[in-house]
Amino acid sequence: MTFAAKYGPWALIAGASDGVGAAFAAGLAERGVNVVLLARRPKVLDSVAAEIESRTGAQTRTLAIDLTAPDVATRVAEATSDLEIGFLVYCAGADPNYAPFLDNPIGAAEAMVQRNCMVPMQLCHHFAPAMVKRGSGGIVIFGSGAGLAGAPNIVAYGATKAFDMVFAEALWAELHDKGVDVLGLILGKTNTPALRELEYRRGHLGAPDGLPVDAASVDDVIAEAFANLTNGPTWMVGEDMRAALQMIASLTRRQVVELFTQAAAAAMGPDR
Repeated sequence: MTFAAKYGPWALIAGASDGVGAAFAAGLAERGVNVVLLARRPKVLDSVAAEIESRTGAQTRTLAIDLTAPDVATRVAEATSDLEIGFLVYCAGADPNYAPFLDNPIGAAEAMVQRNCMVPMQLCHHFAPAMVKRGSGGIVIFGSGAGLAGAPNIVAYGATKAFDMVFAEALWAELHDKGVDVLGLILGKTNTPALRELEYRRGHLGAPDGLPVDAASVDDVIAEAFANLTNGPTWMVGEDMRAALQMIASLTRRQVVELFTQAAAAAMGPDR
């Protein structure tokens, strides 16, 4: 069975405007799968779609929807009701604030839970039944090393990414023997526009388009993702992430949290 036959004819990519989402969408299109690009910025989405169509010949559809909206899953379902979605990718959900939990309004944490937990759960519940019925399909949920332990400044974000990891693992347990590949991708530091902006604000980069230290490239992340679609339920991306997982496995939970706390303090930047 070809890639497109197994995972096509259409894929939905949430968080497709830049970074790993846009790269994953391009990778799917290169493999013969048409792509629905979902994010909140219409002009950026249109640019990504035009680039994919000109380079691959795949069909595209753009959905400019804010993933924190309470009705996002219903709107996505309605906008794709005429398509056969054989692949779902959820890679939205970066934390732009990096501040103590009590320094942000509770609405910021609630929006994070909506975007990182409720919406991917709702989309999986909507799109997975058709994949199960036909006996093939794929679901990829992007997680983060921040979900491996609690740490300051990413209280809600880390918790939502822990949810994503366990949710993907449990979904894999239920669906992988029904022909649906489910993979939770756990990323470490990755050179995306969101990270560059955050590092610049922290004072770690001299310019917004600088290169973050020790950050994996988007191309390397996407290559590992496609190479391990059938190696669920969880895949730690990069040698550093795999080494970190081995290290924290030997520590108590308190020691792990203390280690993450030290890393959070270092990440605050020279003036914090």
